[in-house]
Amino acid sequence: MHPILVELLSNLTEERQAKQIFTGKQIRQYMMDECSNESDYLVSRRIYSNQVFDRVHERQAREIQSLRERLSRACVCTDKWAVQKIKGLLPILDWLPKYPVKQWLPGDVVSGVTTGLVCCLQGVAYALLASVAPVYGLYSAFFPILTYFVLGTSRHISVGPFPVTCLMVGSVVLTLAPDEHFLRPGNFTGVNETVADKGLMEVDVEAREAQRILVACTMTVLVGLFQVAMGLMQVGFLVRYLSDPLVGGFTTAAAFHVFISQIKTIVSVPIHNHNGFFSLAYTLIDVARNINQTNIADLIAGLLTIFIVMAVKEINTKFQHKIPVPIPIEVIVTVIASAVSHGMDLNSQYGASIVHSLPRGFKPPQIPNIALIGNILGSSFSTAVVGYAVAVSVAKVYAAKHDYTVDGNQELIAFGISNIFGGCFSSFVASTALSRTAVQESTGGKSQVAGIISALMVMIVILALGPFLQPLQKSVLAGIVIANLKGMFMQMCEVPVLWRQNRTDCLIWIATCLACIVLGLDVGLLAGLVFEMGTVVVRTQFPHCATLGNVPNTDIYKNMKDYKSIDEIPGIKIFKCNSPIYFANIDYFKEKLREEVGFDAVRVFKKRNKALKKIYKLIKKGKLQATEDGLVPTKVESFGVENQAFEKDQGPELEEGAPQPDSEVKVEVDWTSELPVSVAVPRVHIHSLVVDFSAVSFLDVVAAKSLKLVVKEFIRIGVSVYIAGCDGELVRRMEALSFFDEEVTRDILFLSVHDAILFIQLETSTANDEDPLAEKISQLQDDKEPLSFDDDDKDLIETYDIQHLAIYGLSN
Repeated sequence: MHPILVELLSNLTEERQAKQIFTGKQIRQYMMDECSNESDYLVSRRIYSNQVFDRVHERQAREIQSLRERLSRACVCTDKWAVQKIKGLLPILDWLPKYPVKQWLPGDVVSGVTTGLVCCLQGVAYALLASVAPVYGLYSAFFPILTYFVLGTSRHISVGPFPVTCLMVGSVVLTLAPDEHFLRPGNFTGVNETVADKGLMEVDVEAREAQRILVACTMTVLVGLFQVAMGLMQVGFLVRYLSDPLVGGFTTAAAFHVFISQIKTIVSVPIHNHNGFFSLAYTLIDVARNINQTNIADLIAGLLTIFIVMAVKEINTKFQHKIPVPIPIEVIVTVIASAVSHGMDLNSQYGASIVHSLPRGFKPPQIPNIALIGNILGSSFSTAVVGYAVAVSVAKVYAAKHDYTVDGNQELIAFGISNIFGGCFSSFVASTALSRTAVQESTGGKSQVAGIISALMVMIVILALGPFLQPLQKSVLAGIVIANLKGMFMQMCEVPVLWRQNRTDCLIWIATCLACIVLGLDVGLLAGLVFEMGTVVVRTQFPHCATLGNVPNTDIYKNMKDYKSIDEIPGIKIFKCNSPIYFANIDYFKEKLREEVGFDAVRVFKKRNKALKKIYKLIKKGKLQATEDGLVPTKVESFGVENQAFEKDQGPELEEGAPQPDSEVKVEVDWTSELPVSVAVPRVHIHSLVVDFSAVSFLDVVAAKSLKLVVKEFIRIGVSVYIAGCDGELVRRMEALSFFDEEVTRDILFLSVHDAILFIQLETSTANDEDPLAEKISQLQDDKEPLSFDDDDKDLIETYDIQHLAIYGLSN
């Protein structure tokens, strides 16, 4: 017994005073005064079932609005609501008037100029991934920024081409516009005229480039339409299904695809275009077959670019706090490489592959080819999801760093309109790149003013400086692309850490990565998503279930397998399921419940019926006689067998309308003792079952029906069932599913496991015999009524332990 309570109760029977009068409030105050330790606390309240709690605290009925009322409320338009909606759709109207020019403009200018140079080179380089001419990469780095400046909610991301989405676009472009579709008879020059040779075929480059950019633009517009539709339907939350492990595995696999696709440009060997399953393997096989045709000039330029760019980027990272502006190594390398290629005439002297054509000015807008939509529908949707997921993830990182919020649905609309606008002006899919965004933020960018300045830098290159990049070797651009993949490849270092933290998430990462490498990015992403959802289903279909025990002298209940000093309450089994219960896991729930209680309620019910029928036959034959002491044989003869423990073989499930015991049998049988018939009835060693639903978030129709049947099964064999810890929403759901009836009532619901246990103990003690202390202690329920003890009560009081007294409110 708790020492404070012992002292309190002993003081009630002092010899100097024959009779003491205390109120419940005085007793509780005494105990609180004695709890001098700051970590101790005392709780004194009545035992609450859900019904009692609702009655005492006046449960409030929720207002249920009809569809018409909700629509009429949503359609109410006020001036304040209209202004708020307009600012939501056009965020520039909110932030631009508040723009602090003196504090932010200098940093935005420096950041915009630096980021603009990076955008130019990355745009030209990423055009190779999209399998279109380099000039379209410049367009893709210019047009999307204009619309995002007006519609976007992130202040820091740099909008433009992203390697993964460029590669996904390039995969579709190569599928729908391969070189084989544009072969024509080759021409050779004779003595006096040019003659067509039908035996020698060549690629019509102009027709191929025109068709490829048409496919890329059509896909970009379709991607934008998908994103705008998702934004208007407010379904930005769907991207949450792309977990961090899944995105990590996907982007790492995409890095492999980008790397392999650029190897052919680095070594400059002719290969076939491969897409779909095992495309990486086929590409590597082609490169290996033609490795003897490697162009040394391109190989040297590509390797030097990779080495120099990666080395300088490491310096930028290591000394980022000492260098005011990161070294624009891509710009420096590009300028030097263009000058060297032009000065040494690498194209004609060594056969190096160069950019060739980078015309000034913009292309006129063009209408997407509607006929292509059916062929690119699935790829466009996956690209839309990936592009948005990457962009919003980067945006949220910098929003958290600089303490502002990003609207996910508005970001969908912003990127969608940017892609529609850019697609009509010969651009391909826009998203963001972490490296480019890091440059914009680290160089002092505070808002999208830096983005619009970077767009002006790109426009200057398009209108004036484009021809200066024409001698640039494509292997240099490929080297820049590969050097920027380091961050994606470094994600592989997270796999061992992820394995130690959560093996399921690690398997999602590995499965997605392998699927994308083997099956391609679009099919691989779908396979990874299916695998991820499968792990969720498996984890809920086979939830963790446990038997709880009580920490002595507390209201704390823990898994008995985790602690040594936890006691199981005699005659009571506490079962907890840590998962929602629905059609997929209800059978597993019932199986684990049978294992924990140690018997099958259906089997017990049927065996008892069988035993009762045999007993009734023996009584009719006169071989047994029912007395006050039980069943007594009329002659000395051994009839029975000792009860057996729980048998693992399970009988069939109890169906509604199962046969009941013979109504003529009116015999009380002690099922714990030896039976006078040869029927092995499994022993039931508990009288109450408490099911902890504190971790159950919902029930469906199938689960509610099955759970109700389980409760009735236990009630039929004399085991009372109580459900504890139900959330109010779950209770309402149970009511809607008709869970309660005359047999399964709301009285089985309790606020907590401890409430249910105390109620069971009170009911058990009351049922066994009249509690001599109950009448006196019950006065504690009302503080206004005094509690009286005389000298003869001391011995009686000290026979109660702390758990028993807690039933009456003396201790918790």
